[in-house]
Amino acid sequence: METQIFKPDQIEAAAALIKAGQLVSFPTETVYGLGADATNETAVKQVYAAKGRPSDNPLIVTVTGQAMVEQYAEPLSAKAQALIKAFWPGSLTLILNLQPGKLSKAVTGGLSTAAFRNPANQTTLALIQAAGVPIVGPSANTSGKPSPTLAQHVYHDLKGKIAGIVDDGPAQVGVESTILDLTADVPTILRPGAVTEEDLEPVIGTVRSTHHKVGKTEVPKAPGMKYKHYAPDAQVYIVDHESDWPAALAWAQAQDYPVGAMAIDPVLAANQLPANVEAYTLGPDLASASHRLFAGLRHFDLESPVKGILTQGFADTGLGAAYMNRLNKSAGQVHFQK
Repeated sequence: METQIFKPDQIEAAAALIKAGQLVSFPTETVYGLGADATNETAVKQVYAAKGRPSDNPLIVTVTGQAMVEQYAEPLSAKAQALIKAFWPGSLTLILNLQPGKLSKAVTGGLSTAAFRNPANQTTLALIQAAGVPIVGPSANTSGKPSPTLAQHVYHDLKGKIAGIVDDGPAQVGVESTILDLTADVPTILRPGAVTEEDLEPVIGTVRSTHHKVGKTEVPKAPGMKYKHYAPDAQVYIVDHESDWPAALAWAQAQDYPVGAMAIDPVLAANQLPANVEAYTLGPDLASASHRLFAGLRHFDLESPVKGILTQGFADTGLGAAYMNRLNKSAGQVHFQK
């Protein structure tokens, strides 16, 4: 299969492929997604096949707004409507109860709930409108690999496996959306993202965060809860504190292979890098680090022969919770030990 590259002014051609049951990658403000008609079970199953994704890992349903959600979900609660008004379009995904039979179990992982998101990207909203249907939207990468923040990342992983990619430049946020379960007794964050607990609580009151690990026989309610994610070929080591970097770099210098170092500018400037260490800047602060994390992992995966990647950790609060959620998964919870 030839994978076509579309520009934002070629949305009608990309939408025609979606309507024909083909797969098209689309841009969002977080990462690039892999789109298929969410009402076409055959097309949805092709998403799992193209990504190599386990079939019990549910898919996010990408919509143009509340009206489209109401075609598939049960009547929206006051909290759901308040969140939609406050954060959509944007980086918040809501898990809602479905109307019976409205979406295939291939979308939901066999559950009676589905995750809905309205991205803050006009190109993708135009794509959905032109296709006339919601589209599933998992990240457009080989399952388990770092999420794509550029169209080139998608092409590397999925060329020949999907019909098209809509190239709208780099993603602006860089980590996937916050996933909030509104079917729980207390609204619960299942995946942290750019919309934080502190952002949500003024709108709907108490919000719970969970780091529940899904068992082998349990179906996760949201993507990324059960399987290893975001992992480059090289082992990632989390450097927990800025004071640990001299020891981490001394360890790197003792290795007989090249090592990557991903950190913010002040950390890189404060430390002398050995000859076998390649630096990748995460920018000036946590916000830029969250934006550049996946791009950095992709850089070392595709463009550099490193066999280990030292990566800066941050406090697990606010936006740091989203960053550390992704980093811990990419590292398999491996932290640098002095």
